[in-house]
This record gives sequence, structure tokens and C-alpha cells, in this order.
Amino acid sequence: MIITSNLSKKYNNSLVLNIESLEIPKGQSFGLVGNNGAGKTTYFSLLLDLIQPTTGFIKTNNIQVNESEDWKPFTSAFIDESFLIGYLTAEEYFYFIGELRNQNKADVNALLSQFEDFFHGEILNQKKYLRDLSKGNQKKVGIVAALIGNPDVIILDEPFANLDPTTQIRLKGIIKDLAEKKGVTVLISSHDLMHVTDVCERIVVLEKGHIIKDLETNEATLKELEAHFAG
Repeated sequence: MIITSNLSKKYNNSLVLNIESLEIPKGQSFGLVGNNGAGKTTYFSLLLDLIQPTTGFIKTNNIQVNESEDWKPFTSAFIDESFLIGYLTAEEYFYFIGELRNQNKADVNALLSQFEDFFHGEILNQKKYLRDLSKGNQKKVGIVAALIGNPDVIILDEPFANLDPTTQIRLKGIIKDLAEKKGVTVLISSHDLMHVTDVCERIVVLEKGHIIKDLETNEATLKELEAHFAG
């Protein structure tokens, strides 16, 4: 599904990412963990063609992402608030994303109705611009918008940050359902080792741009990760 080969990224001769080889199969829930500056967001930015690689490439469904836009119809992401449009209400934003993904208002409303418990009555029908929502509620909007149009690949950077415990638990269920029941390839980066261990069947540890661990998740994974980061 997603193949990374000889990928590197430099800024001013400083190497921030260097991945020789990484393959993520279709339908895998994949976690990327590491300290600040490890290269997690850089990798996602390369995967979404937001920045250009210094060397190498990423292919998704045999499409090289920096040479073609044919991957965009089946890929969605929420990296940060820059993905939102601050002067729109939540409804306006959802319908806008729906139009981009060939979904009419009825399609979008049907999806939104599945997430009323995720929104906690704080998102829809509030007549608030997205810029005026809390960080947590902006995160909820971005995550649900990434589900519009039934994408095959969903990329979420720090999805659990700024969410209350109830919403974090609901989000775990959403992510597990996407990968296990719908066959969606879900990529998550997180600083929260417990959450990422709970939802990801595979976890890769990045350190200074390099892969240093590639783990199949089991009951011992959390302790192994904690031991690693404890030094």
C-alpha cells in the first residue's frame, strides 16, 4: 500500500529524516512515535507532498506522491489546525470537504450523525467559526472531516492531544473500527505511548530521523517503549 524507499530530507545540510525502507500494508493501523524532532511530522508531510524529499520517494498504491496527484482521492489527513478554514462554521467546513470528495450534503450528514457522541453537542449547530472553537473541538472537526468520502488512507498527527478522556476513548474505537472492520490504512503519530499501543497493530520508533525499532504490538510493547524512552 505505502512504500518508502531511500527517503531523506535535509534542511540547510541538517539531515532530519533518513528512511532506507519502510512498507505499510493495506488495512494496517500504524503508529509512529518518537521525541520532538524525531521526524514524525516530516515523514507525514512528505507522504502528503507538502514538502519535497531530498532523496528517495514514497509510493502509495504504486503512485509516487511527489510526481502525481492521483493518490489524493483516496487519501485524507489531519495534521494540525492549518488544515481547517477558520472563517467557516463546522457545517460549512464539512460540506466543503464533502464537495472536494464528491459527497453531497445528505452523504455528509449521514456520516456526521454517527459522531454525535464524539462531538458532545459542542460542534454542530453552534454558529461558531472554527477559529473560535477550543483546540480540542478543532481537533474533533479535523478528525471527522478526514473520514468524509471513505478514504483508503487516513493520516492523523497527534490525534489524542487536547482531547478529554471520554473523547480519547471514543477516538480509539473509531480508529480500531476503520482498520479492523473497514480495511482503512490508518497512520498515527503520537507522544502518548499508551494510546498508540492501544490502537496500532504496528509501531515504528523514530530517533533523529532514523527508524530504530519496528514492533508488532503485543502485551509487552508498552513496557518496551517505556523502557526505551526512559533511557
